[in-house]
Amino acid sequence: MIPILFEDGEALVIDKPAGLPIERPRAGGRSLDDHLAELRLGFQRDPVAVHRLDTDTSGCLLLARNPKALVRFNRAFEDRVVEKRYLGILAGELADDEGTIELALSKISSVEKGWRMIPARKGKPAVTHWRKLATEGGTTLVEFRPETGRTHQIRVHAASGLGIPLLGDPVYGRKGSAARTMLHAAGLVVPRDGKPAIEAAAPMPADFTRLGFADG
Repeated sequence: MIPILFEDGEALVIDKPAGLPIERPRAGGRSLDDHLAELRLGFQRDPVAVHRLDTDTSGCLLLARNPKALVRFNRAFEDRVVEKRYLGILAGELADDEGTIELALSKISSVEKGWRMIPARKGKPAVTHWRKLATEGGTTLVEFRPETGRTHQIRVHAASGLGIPLLGDPVYGRKGSAARTMLHAAGLVVPRDGKPAIEAAAPMPADFTRLGFADG
C-alpha cells in the first residue's frame, strides 16, 4: 500500500515511491494506475493525479477524488498558489547558501538524445528559490521552492542555474552516480476557499538518509 499523507472527501496526498511512473510506460510495466483501485478507500471513483512527478521523484503527489475537485486543484496550480517544497541532493558542493534561479525553459528533441529541456530566452518563464541545508561526502542537500511548474524545472535549474546537477540525473548530470535522480517532493500546501488548506509532508526517503542526510 502506498503511504497516504493527507485524506479528506475531495483529496488524497500520497507519498509516491521513487521509480513508480504516474502514467503507464509505452513499453508497459507498472504505474500508478495499478494502485488506483486500492486508493479509492471506499469511494466509487478512482482518484486522479492532479500534477506530475518524474518517475524517479519520490514524495507528495496530490490526487483528486471527484471531477469538481480536480478542476479546482488544477486552477490552484495554474494560479501558482500551491506551495511546493522539494529536497534534492546535488552531485557536488555549493559555495553560496541561498538564492533564486530565473531561467526560462524550452523543449528540444533529437534522434540521438531524445527530448530534454534547455534554458532559452524565448522559453517559458521558470523561477526556483533554493537554500543549502547540508553538505556530506562531497554532495549537498538543497531545499527547492519552485514558483512555476515547468517540466524538469528543478533538474535543469540545478544543472544550469547552480552549475551542479542532481546526483544520479541521467539526462542533465551523470548516469550511474546514484540509483535514481535524487529529488524528493517533501511538502505540499494547497489553499482552498472555505476549507482548511491541504497540507502534507513526506518523510525523507531511505536513500537520502543512507547518504548521511538527516530528516528535518
